[in-house]
Amino acid sequence: MKPHQSLAFETKRWDMFELRLQGPTGGNPFVDVRFSARFKHRFLTLEVDGFYDGDGQYCVRFMPEILGEWSFETASNVPELDGVKGSLTCVPPDPGNRGPVRVANRYHFAYADGTPFFPFGTTCYAWIHQGRDLEERTLRSLSRSGFNKIRMCVFPKHYDYNRKEPERYPFEGSPELGWDFTRFDPVFWRHLEDRIRDLQKLGIEADLILFHPYDRWGFSTMSPETDEFYLRYAVARLAAFRNIWWSLANEYDLMKSKSMSDWDRFFRLLQTHDPYQHLRSIHNWHHPEIHYRSNLHWYDHGKPWVTHASIQHHDLYFVPEWRELYQKPIVVDECRYEGNLNHGWGNITAEKMLECFWEGVTRGGYVTHGETFVHPEDIIWWSHGGELHGESPERIRFLRRLIEEGPPINPTAVPFQWDAAGGGADPDYYLVYFGASRPAFRVLELPEGERYHIERIDTWDMTIERLNGEYSGTCRVDLPGKPYQALRIRRIS
Repeated sequence: MKPHQSLAFETKRWDMFELRLQGPTGGNPFVDVRFSARFKHRFLTLEVDGFYDGDGQYCVRFMPEILGEWSFETASNVPELDGVKGSLTCVPPDPGNRGPVRVANRYHFAYADGTPFFPFGTTCYAWIHQGRDLEERTLRSLSRSGFNKIRMCVFPKHYDYNRKEPERYPFEGSPELGWDFTRFDPVFWRHLEDRIRDLQKLGIEADLILFHPYDRWGFSTMSPETDEFYLRYAVARLAAFRNIWWSLANEYDLMKSKSMSDWDRFFRLLQTHDPYQHLRSIHNWHHPEIHYRSNLHWYDHGKPWVTHASIQHHDLYFVPEWRELYQKPIVVDECRYEGNLNHGWGNITAEKMLECFWEGVTRGGYVTHGETFVHPEDIIWWSHGGELHGESPERIRFLRRLIEEGPPINPTAVPFQWDAAGGGADPDYYLVYFGASRPAFRVLELPEGERYHIERIDTWDMTIERLNGEYSGTCRVDLPGKPYQALRIRRIS
């Protein structure tokens, strides 16, 4: 394509526009060639980094968020890539395309079009490294699961039950010969992009983990310069996907070669180079047992470049306190796993996993699922994907439906009993969860002068029973003396 040729395109809102140009192949194009584009709409200008995709192909991707006419012009230190101009018409999106997810109302999330988003996620760390057959089985399982977010790694993972070598790696090279940390493997990145697109078609957000400590290849101990080189390439390639979340690390505090200032620098890099400001978080390993204020080893989620807290902790009781401390959405992305592994974190019951979800959401946060059942071929959902074997996913899907029928849940001042988790939207809506306790009744203090209908929910059997009559003020509610019961209380208009 000739430089300075004027081009015209049309792209739907929140879809990906891609401009590809032919350029030099000599030397090391990943390092030697600078390539970017400037997109303008009226008074708004966005600088977008491009990337080299191999075979002489230079690419820049753009996700328009404003309807109407855009212009663009490329910039490069290579003449044939510099000064290419064009126009882009952004037209309304297809049905179902609601844009990227962002923070809404301080503690919650919504799509760009304003539709509330309630994250009910799962964890499949290394699923993109398993080969076509298993990956497609994972996608079929996800399509039936009800999960709308998945935690997943860019780099392969080395850990118990996970020893297989992947087919491709982010960098050129091999475990035997070493890596060329100045050259990426475009085939690997195209495969990752294909899987992100597959998730997008299913309506699933890709919570992409950029670093992790479970490594035998040297990716967790790269130099600061290589870390930044990698992050900028990842952002240039992936930021135009609307279903991306950035998770800087899984269990960042196990990566001893990186300091807190490194993580600050990585966050600022994402903030600077992502034109769309996708969600940004970081995930901990250390979790003190005494009190949340003793978590001196945690990253400070209150820093301005962190959009939401991604927390590993087994006790959902602290969700309201974390909300108060960080003033951001709380996502407990790891509360242990339903399964039967020999590790304590990998053998909780389905009942306990479901209890974590109910307690987390009724206290005003969100929770991520995980599953670790021993498999004769070591195909374990938590790392590899495949098939879901546990009893919690269908019950989590039932909870997701209930939550999506109501408003976002916040801790509420209405005094429920000490052994219940309760939240809602005063004075219109309350959700109360009794967990493993077996109450025969509860006395509730509802607002005086307001009338309510109450439904009793069996969270395990997935049934909803409307109680007779109306309720107001101090009232007694009879319960069946069974575990895992909840109440949904809605004001009568």
